Amino acid sequence: MTISIKQMRYAVAVARSGHFGRAAEACSVSQPALSQQILALEAVCGTQLFDRLKSGIRLTPFGREFVDLAQATIRSAESLEAFALARQGKPDRALRFGLISTVAPYLLPEIYPALSRDLPDLTFTLSENRTEALVAGLIDGSLDLALIGTDAPEHGPRLVSRPLFDDPFVLATSSGEPAGEPVSLASLAPERVLLLDEGHCFRDQTIAACRLDSDPGARTFAATSLSTIVELVANGQGVTLLPQIALRKEATNPRIAIHRLVSPGAGRLLSLVWREATPFGAMFEKIAEVIQGTWHQASIVSE
Repeated sequence: MTISIKQMRYAVAVARSGHFGRAAEACSVSQPALSQQILALEAVCGTQLFDRLKSGIRLTPFGREFVDLAQATIRSAESLEAFALARQGKPDRALRFGLISTVAPYLLPEIYPALSRDLPDLTFTLSENRTEALVAGLIDGSLDLALIGTDAPEHGPRLVSRPLFDDPFVLATSSGEPAGEPVSLASLAPERVLLLDEGHCFRDQTIAACRLDSDPGARTFAATSLSTIVELVANGQGVTLLPQIALRKEATNPRIAIHRLVSPGAGRLLSLVWREATPFGAMFEKIAEVIQGTWHQASIVSE
């Protein structure tokens, strides 16, 4: 019995997430199907890849070495596939496109119709995740390109980062809360600034902009989405920074007031990222141009 690329992908996904259920979700399969493939893989190897613990999944020493080799094998298989498909000028499958969660719900309604219109020969499978997971997907070949709000890491395979546009931050308060205009970040009470939970790059950017204590134990609440934070702000539970791209969706509540920040303010640069070793670089550049142009037009209309 041989080891398949699919089994290797499943093993890498379990190692990355530390959980069979989350790995199955990331791989778009049922948990029983993924677990069965992992058991079959372990049978071929003659030993366990993972220790099953009450607190989650942990790689065995053999498993760590196996996953490292599996990632290298997957990358090689992806490169071979891309080399073969490059002669056609485009892939014969859907492009696997990942976006961070503080971008996906705000940008997709604008860019997805434009991509379908301007690049009709391409299809996409879309996923939403945190920056670390998206970059890991680019590195192990489970993603083709990703839209992130931080610099691409320099370690590992070389990644191309194509800047799209700046996304400045604004301050959101309850409508009944007095605030000067523009607002100085230094004037904010640190204990009142509401944050996303750990792992979100936007959380880290907010902490840096507001010079907050990054110790998670020092904060009593962290939200999983900007929508949750905005609802708390509307109820007077605190204040928060919001990226400008979120305003058309998150700032429609009349109980929310939006304030500009004192210059130089804060913000992020959104970028499209892909592996340098891809034959589809020119196509990804076109995708970046469509996204950039679409958002520019949408911004003009909203002004």
